[in-house]
Amino acid sequence: MKKSLIALAVLAASGVAHAQSSVTIYGMIDLGLSKKTGVTTSMLNGDNSRLGFRGEEDLGGGLKAIYQMEMRLDADTGNTEAAGGRPLFQGQSRVGLKGDFGMIRLGRGLTSVQEMAAQFEPWGEARTRGFLTSHIVANYNGDPLGGAGSSGNRWSNAIWYNSPDLNGFSLNTTLATKEQAGTTSNPYSFAGGYKQGPVSVMLGYERNAVETKFWNVGGSYMVMPELKLMAHYSRQNQGATRANVVCGTSLCRDSITSAWLMGLNYALPTGNVNFGFGQIRPDLSDSTKRIGIGYEHTMSKRTFLYVDVYNEKVGAHYAQNAVTKVWSSTGTKNANVIDFGINHRF
Repeated sequence: MKKSLIALAVLAASGVAHAQSSVTIYGMIDLGLSKKTGVTTSMLNGDNSRLGFRGEEDLGGGLKAIYQMEMRLDADTGNTEAAGGRPLFQGQSRVGLKGDFGMIRLGRGLTSVQEMAAQFEPWGEARTRGFLTSHIVANYNGDPLGGAGSSGNRWSNAIWYNSPDLNGFSLNTTLATKEQAGTTSNPYSFAGGYKQGPVSVMLGYERNAVETKFWNVGGSYMVMPELKLMAHYSRQNQGATRANVVCGTSLCRDSITSAWLMGLNYALPTGNVNFGFGQIRPDLSDSTKRIGIGYEHTMSKRTFLYVDVYNEKVGAHYAQNAVTKVWSSTGTKNANVIDFGINHRF
C-alpha cells in the first residue's frame, strides 16, 4: 500500500511538471555516396546529422524559460563532426528567456548572420551538399581561433537577442566575450530581416575575434507557390593579413574576398528541385565557380532520397615565395561531382 501511494505521488508530480513545461527530442540522419573527378568514391555526410533536445517552461505573465542542446555527428562513423574534433554539443547549447520583448539566449550557437543566411542558399543549411560553406560566406571563418576542425560559423561564450516580428521586420544580434585566447576584441554579429508575402530579404554584418569584417545581403521571391528564386552577395575583409604575401611590399594591403550566388527551389508533386550557380573571388586568385542541380524525392513527410550533380572550377591561386620573391601559380582545377543518399528526420 505504501509503495502504491509513493508511485501515485510520483505520477502526480510528473503530471504537474508536464503541464508547466515541455521537452522535445528531435534529430536527423543523412548518409549517401559521393564521387568526384579524380577522387575515390566515399561515404557522404550530406547534411548535418544531429540529435537534439529542446523545451520551454511557462513562467507566467507571458514569460517562458527556453533551452536547446544539439549534437552534430558524422553518421558514417558515429563520431562527433570533424572526426570527433568538434564539441559534443557542436550544434548549440543555449538557455534563455522569451516573451513579448523577443528572445534572449546565452551559450553556444550559430552567429546571427550565419543563422539568417541559410534561407538564401538553394540547399539550405546542408554541410556538404550545395554552396553554403564557401559561396554564402565568401570563405569567411567566423571562429578563426577555434583550432583545427572548427566549424567557422558558431560562437561559444556568447549572448543572443532576437527581436519579435514587427510588421515583417526582425533584428538578430550576437555578442561574444573575449575569453578565447588570442581574441583582440569582442566578436559581434548583426542581421536584419524583412519577410512579407512572397518577399524575404536580409542584411548582415559581423566581426570575428581577430577583427575580420564580413557583410552580406540576400533576397528571395516566391514567384508562385511552387517556385522560389533567390540571390546572395557576401564580402569579407581580413585586413593586412593576406597569406603568402611579404609585408612591407606594395601588396601588403587589405585582403578582400567576395562571392555571389543565384538559385531556385521548385516543388514538384513528387519532390523538390534545387538549382544554383555562383562565384567566389579571393585576392591573388582567379574566380572559383560552381553550378549544380539536385533532386529530392519525397518518400514520406520525414524521409527523402536525393541526387546532386555539380561542376566546380577552382581558379588558379598565385603566391609569392618569401625568400626568392618569385610568384607561382597552382593552376586551374576542374571537377565534376555526383552524390546520392537518403535523409530521415525524427
